[in-house]
Amino acid sequence: MKAVRFHQYGGPEVLRYEEAPDPVRGSEDVLVRVRACALNHLDIWERVGPPRTKVALPHISGSDISGVVEEVPPGEDALPIGSEVIVNPGVGCGRCEKCLSGKENQCRYFKIIGSESDGGYAELVSVPRRNVFPKPERMDFVQSASVPLVFLTAYHMLVKKAALEPGETVLVLGAGSGVGVAAIQIAKAYGANVLATAGSDAKLRKAVELGADSVINHNTQDVVAEARRYTDGRGVDVVVEHVGKATWDRSIRSVAKGGRIVTCGATTGFDAETDLRYVYSKEISIYGSFMGGGGELLRVLELFKQRRLRPVVDREFPLSSAADAQTRMEKGEHFGKIVLTV
Repeated sequence: MKAVRFHQYGGPEVLRYEEAPDPVRGSEDVLVRVRACALNHLDIWERVGPPRTKVALPHISGSDISGVVEEVPPGEDALPIGSEVIVNPGVGCGRCEKCLSGKENQCRYFKIIGSESDGGYAELVSVPRRNVFPKPERMDFVQSASVPLVFLTAYHMLVKKAALEPGETVLVLGAGSGVGVAAIQIAKAYGANVLATAGSDAKLRKAVELGADSVINHNTQDVVAEARRYTDGRGVDVVVEHVGKATWDRSIRSVAKGGRIVTCGATTGFDAETDLRYVYSKEISIYGSFMGGGGELLRVLELFKQRRLRPVVDREFPLSSAADAQTRMEKGEHFGKIVLTV
């Protein structure tokens, strides 16, 4: 099969579009012919290598996958060959207490397809049967690939961890990112007011089109001051934090008394300083959030079927141009998901 692999860590130039061995399907796996695969920052961290992440080389990245079923386990009759599917990127052991209670993202053996195993930058991928879901009929392969990881993550952050309530105000950092695009829509679907940040007026206009009630240009405006102005000095109820070191202090100072900060990443660095005086005096709750369970992804897909959410695709690139696609992501030029077509 054709695939994009890297044999050493480095810049985009280490990505090779080349022949690679077809994946060997496990006894409980489904072989999927990939039609589209969306990018995530995780792909770049894998390529750059330690200390951000370390993968076995050569490696095929790609966690957000849509495609067509090519082979199924013996006796499988609920998923016919030729079915159009999307893939849940999170894999638990399927046997422990966490997995059996729908919290596979807390499984001690949890892994992400395309990180701890080869992923969707390829013509074929082998994934566990339980991770394969029907593709929403009204969405094409590119749109479907833009959904799983970021919308599952944002749903878990806002609905499961922050327990978002109607009428609350949510500050979404980095509105143009995949998580930002998803968080704006999910917050609005659950009846919240949304204040979103981005680094350009063009991205802010798109955030408003997605439903943001007010926006902040973090390059020209004071995020903390604007958050307080929007809430009449009170502060926001929830902060969707995935940027890390560059924004952490602003997140702490933007949240209201009794508010919540939910963090799912650290794109700009993990070693952020926390002024504990704000945390205890304002009784701030800080939640870590790591993807979510398969049942949550099914709920997300139902919201798409109900047209309460919509995919946002920035640009499509052919698989052979994966290096160009990753370069666009690294430069922060995108709004929404960048997707490789196979």
